[in-house]
Amino acid sequence: MAAPDDEEFGSARDAMLAEQLRARGIHDTRVLNAIRAVPRHEFVPDDLRGEAYNDEPLPIGHEQTISQPFIVGFMTQLLDLAQGDVVLEIGTGSGYQTAILSLLAHHVYSLERHRDLARHAADRLERLGYRNVDIHIGDGSQGLPDMAPFDAIIVTAAAPKLPGPLQAQLSAHGGRLVAPVGTTSQHLELVVRQGNHWEAKRVMSVKFVPLIGRYGFKPDV
Repeated sequence: MAAPDDEEFGSARDAMLAEQLRARGIHDTRVLNAIRAVPRHEFVPDDLRGEAYNDEPLPIGHEQTISQPFIVGFMTQLLDLAQGDVVLEIGTGSGYQTAILSLLAHHVYSLERHRDLARHAADRLERLGYRNVDIHIGDGSQGLPDMAPFDAIIVTAAAPKLPGPLQAQLSAHGGRLVAPVGTTSQHLELVVRQGNHWEAKRVMSVKFVPLIGRYGFKPDV
């Protein structure tokens, strides 16, 4: 796996971990180590590399963004991943969240509706050495039923309500789903499945791009 360029970006990455993550309640050592290991500057446009470790989302094209570091850490921590877990990510984007998940789980399936983003993310992840990932192109709101069940699902775009297909694709033995939900006002939800019971909890207010698809927003949103 490619080593982070510590000489150029190491101090910025360390400051991000200390000031944006640990100071705001991200305490899971495995999550912090994974974020420390992934070179965020490799996942943003070249002209924004100098801003890669700032406490803000950054545009990556197609009206999509790479989420701010705190949100990435917070959502990843909520997933409570084990090394043997199989994860579904909705919204590959640049592949940054995908890379972090790949260090924490056995395998990551990631679904992206924009073909160009999916292709570039797949090439980037391959170049950097993240092998336990599969990138798919399609409607994220419908998930990947052929690959289900998943131990954890993370959604990086907001739907009007939790998509039913994603809840159905959770493992019945403690599967976890973390997703932003809402229209003008959004909140992050954590869903845990046990058998045929899904327990949902609102966690915090957030702001994400819309999830476009059959069980999300219409394409003209």
